[in-house]
Amino acid sequence: MIKRYCRHCGSSTILAYVDGREREQCSRCSVVFYRNPTPVTLTVVKHEEQLLLVRRALSPLKDYWAPPGGYVECGESLTEAAIREVREETGLDVEIDGLIDVFSQADVDVIIIAFRAHSVEGHPVAADDASELSLFKQGELPLEPAPKNGTSTDKWFYKVIREATATWR
Repeated sequence: MIKRYCRHCGSSTILAYVDGREREQCSRCSVVFYRNPTPVTLTVVKHEEQLLLVRRALSPLKDYWAPPGGYVECGESLTEAAIREVREETGLDVEIDGLIDVFSQADVDVIIIAFRAHSVEGHPVAADDASELSLFKQGELPLEPAPKNGTSTDKWFYKVIREATATWR
């Protein structure tokens, strides 16, 4: 276990049972440090009547095709984060059309909020953490195998992508 220190008093933390779960707690001032999942957006973008996907340059699912997405930052709403992430990864400005679903899994430290959107301005180009970008017609999405040796996050994210893009398959 990595030794951590309390950000309130500087003492070392311990694992203790708090509210029926093992949690990190300060050994001196008893402050409990809750581990909460981080919100992430995923945006299924329709551009020129096709689905826009990016080839991921980073983990999870490095080199797989996926809708653009990323972490929600403090000071922005979920939809603002989705719009920003699409712009950063594809160069496109989009308008959010609605919520697809919210995805979570107990052993993964993120919550994915998936949106539907359509492009309103710009020309698609791979940027930021997208190594490539392509447009796919309905029924012509790339066939990619489920990750066999990936992490639980890789395997879960693969399922989320499949579900979020199901109407395009």
